[in-house]
Amino acid sequence: MRLIAMRHAKSDWSAETGSDHARPLNDRGVKSAKAMGDWLRAHGYLPDLVLCSTATRTRQTLDFLALEAPVQFEDSLYHASACTMLDSVEGATGDTVLLIGHNPGMAEFARKMVRTPPAHPRFHDYPTCATLVMEITAPDWASVDFGMGEVLDFAIPREVIAQTEKAG
Repeated sequence: MRLIAMRHAKSDWSAETGSDHARPLNDRGVKSAKAMGDWLRAHGYLPDLVLCSTATRTRQTLDFLALEAPVQFEDSLYHASACTMLDSVEGATGDTVLLIGHNPGMAEFARKMVRTPPAHPRFHDYPTCATLVMEITAPDWASVDFGMGEVLDFAIPREVIAQTEKAG
């Protein structure tokens, strides 16, 4: 099984939404989400199921990823702890699951899930739209626990965008 752990893209702190939950993406966030969607497709990291926080910025991140997969929006993923994220994953189905959430929980979740962290300097602070792809060794999602992930890939939008611009 494969698990993709993504933090939402950059949000707009200047937006007057009245609540943190309703804060949208900014222009950089939109560009980052589109780039990470392209990166996921280019590498064949396509989810069978998306587990997504109900916050506006996570929903918009998902929209701009432009992936074709069933989605479960979960209130419990809004500013969730690593343990809450694990609980959500344990109820998943399919071979590849994309989890979209928030820091600090997402950074903690990623650190706890992998046996050995990637050698990337930004892994521990998990910047916006950071994406970890890991292989999970378990008989099913209900059996998943911390420490079962083997890192397949880790990327951040700034580097993905720079590589795309360099190649283009």
